[in-house]
Amino acid sequence: MKYAYAGSAAYTHDRYESTTDYSGMMATAANESETLLNSGVRDLGLRDLAEVGPGNGRHSVAFLLGLAERGRSPRRYLGLDFSATLLGIAAARIRERVGADLALDTEVWDVEERRSPGLERWRSGDEPVVMCMLGGPSFECLQVRLSPVVAHAVLGATPELSGAVAALDDLWGREAARLQERLRAARSWEDRFAIATAAIARRVDAGRAVDPEVEFCWQQMMVGRGQVRVERLATEVGWSRKRLWSRFRSQLGLTPKRAAQLVRFDDAAHRLAAGQSVAAAAAASGYADQSHLHREVLAFTGTTPATLATVPFLAIDDLAWPA
Repeated sequence: MKYAYAGSAAYTHDRYESTTDYSGMMATAANESETLLNSGVRDLGLRDLAEVGPGNGRHSVAFLLGLAERGRSPRRYLGLDFSATLLGIAAARIRERVGADLALDTEVWDVEERRSPGLERWRSGDEPVVMCMLGGPSFECLQVRLSPVVAHAVLGATPELSGAVAALDDLWGREAARLQERLRAARSWEDRFAIATAAIARRVDAGRAVDPEVEFCWQQMMVGRGQVRVERLATEVGWSRKRLWSRFRSQLGLTPKRAAQLVRFDDAAHRLAAGQSVAAAAAASGYADQSHLHREVLAFTGTTPATLATVPFLAIDDLAWPA
């Protein structure tokens, strides 16, 4: 049984929630549960339910509550998604709304990649598992990734934004709404990229630049692929370690140590994507051993080094950190 599900980001659904289209989409969740039961699943006994791409969990909650109203609540639920962050958001929302009677598990998995071993591990004996991809309208997005140094000027980045999902209009005010209108009206992707580039350039010119010392330390991290000592950087810019830590975090949203960790991880990820073995990538990127790299990959992505080596975004990541 397969339904088309287009959601891929918690932010997109949270912002989309206020629109008429979203209300219509949520209203269809009950219909989807009825359609599922009428398709013959009713006769199987709906014990185990796995969903691919629960997104932020709002549609999943509506779907599960629709099943409950019909007396067909599953006992076990498995959420499969490419993002550990999204899965955490969805799981928390489902637990809060659906209740503790549902045994809830999650597994990081990109539907475009290989079979998920997590599904086989989760499956209980020979019991059938109902797989769902819940339906909703499709949408297109323009993604822009900025280095932390540029993000400070463009977004007015603060430590509070680190690891958070923020609406652009909360950061830019009315300018964000005007930009969105222009993007919607544009007739081609070339026009949209040109509009976005011009908007970012204006924000860079008008925004507040980071301290030269902070920018120097970031650049040194990039040159050294994250293999730098914070104490040495502080000495080079003539600051105390405490002052560097404070200024770096207040302007880039990360501590120097965390930033260096991410830069080193980025280097290792690209080496894995280029075909290097885990051992070779770990050694070249400054990790103590393969286990050390494996732990960082798991912590940052929720996947293994082998899976990380195949993710699509690594193929375009050379555009993410311009000078």
